[in-house]
Amino acid sequence: MSNDVWRDDVWVSQAQILLDSYAHWLRDELLPRSGDRVEDARRLFHADRIVVSHGTEFNPLLNYGNLAALELWEMDVATFTSTPSRQTTEPVHRDERERLLQRTARRGYVDDYQGIRISNSGRRFKIDRALVWNLLDFSGEVPIGCGQAATFSEWKMLDIR
Repeated sequence: MSNDVWRDDVWVSQAQILLDSYAHWLRDELLPRSGDRVEDARRLFHADRIVVSHGTEFNPLLNYGNLAALELWEMDVATFTSTPSRQTTEPVHRDERERLLQRTARRGYVDDYQGIRISNSGRRFKIDRALVWNLLDFSGEVPIGCGQAATFSEWKMLDIR
């Protein structure tokens, strides 16, 4: 797994969208900013909390995962970014996940989510107190919706596969 993917222009831009959108909805910072986009991308990628996002496709693909997320989901960058986000949830939990995403879309963010997820190898884990927010691209005159993101720092590995 490449630990310097955060240097890529696409990842630097996505990190900026994540940080700006979080600040927009929560009126707070996800992490302290340095004033340098590349340094902020590095900080986000190496943060000790999970940070992930997906796009707006019909079947949204994951488009960002920091190092902690890549390790938790047991994926390299190429695998992670070619994975539909719904596949991080077992089929039995996908309706619950869809309700969360719809609630987030309506409200802008949700700060009370918990649920079961599954890693690439089939390991299951329960996340608690996840914050999910809508992503907005502020580069134009009008912000454009460009997916959703989540962050959490509390999870528990489950014994059952």
